[in-house]
Amino acid sequence: MKLQRIAPMAILACALALTACANTIRGVGKDVKSTARAVKDTVAN
Repeated sequence: MKLQRIAPMAILACALALTACANTIRGVGKDVKSTARAVKDTVAN
């Protein structure tokens, strides 16, 4: 009976954790792209 209560909460916790990781990775990609663009602009000028 306890497993039926714990399993949905565990699945929800895992889904939230994976969503947070995806957002973090996406943010890092944007930061890297922004940094590369700033370096490119600096070198061009």
